[in-house]
Amino acid sequence: MNTGSRIKVKIVSPLLKTKIPMPAYATEGSAGMDLHACCESEITIPARSRGKVPTGIAIELPNPDLAALVFPRSGLASKHGISLSNAVGVIDSDYRGEIICSVKNDSDTEFVVHPGDRIAQLIFFPIYRIVWDEVSELGETERGAGGFGSTGIGKF
Repeated sequence: MNTGSRIKVKIVSPLLKTKIPMPAYATEGSAGMDLHACCESEITIPARSRGKVPTGIAIELPNPDLAALVFPRSGLASKHGISLSNAVGVIDSDYRGEIICSVKNDSDTEFVVHPGDRIAQLIFFPIYRIVWDEVSELGETERGAGGFGSTGIGKF
């Protein structure tokens, strides 16, 4: 298994490791580490509402060339309508606080998050910082400025 970069992690909750598992890859082929709800008691997310779920960890990314992104879990989204309020959470290299998941319940029933539930997944990405090169024209392509739906719907 490719271990990649080493990331410093700070445990900010005494529940972690004793009652709540550390984030980990579920399988050898998993792209993301599961983040668990690190809470003493259940957190109820009312129907069509939002709530915050702590993970019990803070991380230190080694430099601005790496970011951690928090993604929803597909099973929660497809089975229960549970996703992240901001679609994808961005953990910048200079953030040192606890990773908190802002959870959105799009269903018509309340959803209960239990201590230790896998609530989101953490994936690490390289970041390419750019410098704008302002020009008066852009190169031509077959598509050009064609936007939403310009390539058709359901074509193959």
